[in-house]
Amino acid sequence: MGGYYNLKALIKAIRACKTLADERALIQKESAAIRTSFKEEDSFTRHNNIAKLLYIHMLGYPAHFGQIECLKLVASPRFSDKRLGYLGIMLLLDENQEVLMLVTNSLKNDMNHSNMYAAALCAIRVIRRVPDLMDHFLEKAKSLLHDRNHGVLLAGVTLVNEMCEIDENVRGEFKKVRVTRDTVSQPSSPKKCPWLTFLARLEYNQAVPLLVKHLKSLVTTGYSPEHDVGGITDPFLQVKILHLLRHLGEGDSEASEAMNDILAQVATNTDSTKNVGNAILYETVLTILEIESDSGLRVMAINILGKFLGNRDNNIRYVALNTLNKVALSDNAVQRHRDVVLSCLSDGDVSIRRRALELSYALINDQNIRIMMRELLAFLEVADNDFKTGLTTQISLAAERFAPNKRWHIDTVLRTLSLAGNYVREEVLAGFIRLVCHTAELQAYTAQRLYQALRQDISQESLTLATVWIVGEFGDAMLQSGASVDDGEQVKEINASDIVDLFQLVLNSPYANSLIRQWTLMSLAKLDIRFAEAGTPGAAVQQDRIREILAGYSDATELEIQQRAVEFGQLFTKSEVIGGVLEHMPAPELKATIMGTVSEKRKVGSTRVDKDSLVDLMGDEITSTNGGVAPTSALDNLGSTQNTQDLLADIFGSSTGDASSAAPASSSSKPQNAVDDIMSLFGSSGSIHQVSPTPTPAAVAAAAPSQPTQKLTLQSYTAYEKHGLKITLTPKANPSQPGVVQILARFMAVGQEGVKNVNFQAAVPKTQQLQMLAMSNGDVSPGSTETQQMRIIAPPGAQIRLRLRISFSKADSGEAVQEQVDFSGFPAGLTLGQL
Repeated sequence: MGGYYNLKALIKAIRACKTLADERALIQKESAAIRTSFKEEDSFTRHNNIAKLLYIHMLGYPAHFGQIECLKLVASPRFSDKRLGYLGIMLLLDENQEVLMLVTNSLKNDMNHSNMYAAALCAIRVIRRVPDLMDHFLEKAKSLLHDRNHGVLLAGVTLVNEMCEIDENVRGEFKKVRVTRDTVSQPSSPKKCPWLTFLARLEYNQAVPLLVKHLKSLVTTGYSPEHDVGGITDPFLQVKILHLLRHLGEGDSEASEAMNDILAQVATNTDSTKNVGNAILYETVLTILEIESDSGLRVMAINILGKFLGNRDNNIRYVALNTLNKVALSDNAVQRHRDVVLSCLSDGDVSIRRRALELSYALINDQNIRIMMRELLAFLEVADNDFKTGLTTQISLAAERFAPNKRWHIDTVLRTLSLAGNYVREEVLAGFIRLVCHTAELQAYTAQRLYQALRQDISQESLTLATVWIVGEFGDAMLQSGASVDDGEQVKEINASDIVDLFQLVLNSPYANSLIRQWTLMSLAKLDIRFAEAGTPGAAVQQDRIREILAGYSDATELEIQQRAVEFGQLFTKSEVIGGVLEHMPAPELKATIMGTVSEKRKVGSTRVDKDSLVDLMGDEITSTNGGVAPTSALDNLGSTQNTQDLLADIFGSSTGDASSAAPASSSSKPQNAVDDIMSLFGSSGSIHQVSPTPTPAAVAAAAPSQPTQKLTLQSYTAYEKHGLKITLTPKANPSQPGVVQILARFMAVGQEGVKNVNFQAAVPKTQQLQMLAMSNGDVSPGSTETQQMRIIAPPGAQIRLRLRISFSKADSGEAVQEQVDFSGFPAGLTLGQL
């Protein structure tokens, strides 16, 4: 016979293959040998070949030709053949294959088999497939637990385990208190005992004492050649019993008390130098941690896991880290093994590093926050890129939760931005900017530290964004505080020209993307005002430099960059309004920016916004502008992808979604005069107001005003007119920009009542992109008109179609209204630039 003698030899040969091609060639050769061997009727050979074939199947190679041979094993009178045959049938067959019908007769025979554990083996398969038949096997399963034969007991315990996992209510059947009465005959002399005597027998937790007895027998029994594996008596049965004890002790203090002693005995006496002993210890630990065990026993279990961490076997270390991670928050004893856990961060196995990292997060508390952050930042320096997004998020979470003071918090996040700024999520950056805005005493210090960090490395995107925003906003405070920077040779004072030089270096850097340039231009415009307000020496010279830099981008190929440069150029000619427009932003609402949102699918500034990431963002960052929070970059950026619209369409298709958090909506804030003034520069009708911006990655950059419009008479289209509210849409297209359509939505109250809390949302098809500014006012009074601007980018020639969701309440009656309408009334040539 060709091929390998047994499964062990085959596994050894496969593991010795150096390439995937070698493995495939070996598998093909062995499969051919197994096919040839199946023609023989040798039962031992068939058993051996099926074992090898199932291993080949688990590696993902074809093994269907062994189906009939599995049926032959099931029909064999030997238990070992039946067990392997049933296993093969489970792996190689499904209920849709006709071959399965041939198993029916074997199942019937095995159900009535004289061998008890053959019947139990069949029962396990039956209840897995048809759990409703479980009641038929309960009493028989109880009787199997009393058998002393290891094979019968193993089959019985496995059957009960399966029942408990399928239906938790079954556990009570094996813990039930039974009361039986035995009547003792009345004595011959009624004077001595004038009444009948009743004796009550209690059978409490009938399975637990029995299983404890079996387990104790296995632990204390000396060498038994029939059941010995690596010097341990029947470890397979021990593991199964421990597993069943875990089911029966969970949530039951009395049952747990009955098994505490034997669990301590197993944990103490089992040899941990061999893998078989570690398997029993691991199962013991799981049982201790899941039942109502006492504290001393739990500490012993955690110490066993800590000992596992020092094992050379990667599998043992992995399961130890995985289990410790589940109990780290509930057991302080895990903290004792913190150093060993941290040492696993340098392990060569990526799975070990990942599990150790997850456990490290769970170990952080207010007592060890400094030590843990030092270790995690050290790991961040050498970590694989796949780890960095999650790691930076968790570091920021921990710093936000356990920071001993704000300066330490700022230093920690700043160090994170410096080490892995290209792998920092938007919420982390937004939270850092929020923190700085609310820490006035450290704004100059933070701006100085960021300036210093950016001079050393301009390749980290989040560091760049944080620096240009904070220096642009608080540059005057930094200069007034006499800030200095240590360049390694001497301490140099920071002046206005140094800041402009750095920002010019950022703009010309190969690492600068569209978002960085937008933020930098905005910050330069702010610095123009800040230098004058701070009375900075040479402010006039630097203002001229700033305006020259901005003017240089007025013909940029990127639409957003060009638009902002032109707008700022126009703004600088209006000295009466520039101070109000570029004044210091009010401190945004301070909140836990990233608590509960740990998606690792999106990085700062990324123009690709996937659906899952946007769901996370919308759950934490995007709320109705009625609530005072501005839209984030995912919707504020024209560069956001069509998945934004996909999500909005999904939201609009749901009748239970929260309309207030679905998309950028209307605002009830009153318009600011400064914004009205600047909007009037571009001939915009109506008052457009951007809500007090929350410094999220695009909201902090600036409110993008609408395109300059000519004084033209544009046609309006009625999109909605019901329940006292009329909404018209006025589109405008530019022939030089085909596919870009500006839309002005006007809201008018019909009648004398008026409406309040207008919430206006829109979605477009997948092939189009949508940007919405905030509504000028969410309350529409009779005779007044409120406005909201939208911008759509679509393929030239495409039809603009909108799905609108409108919700509001009537001013007098308070009646709530929510409507959804589809609008496609614009001219067909609109996206070609035709009005």
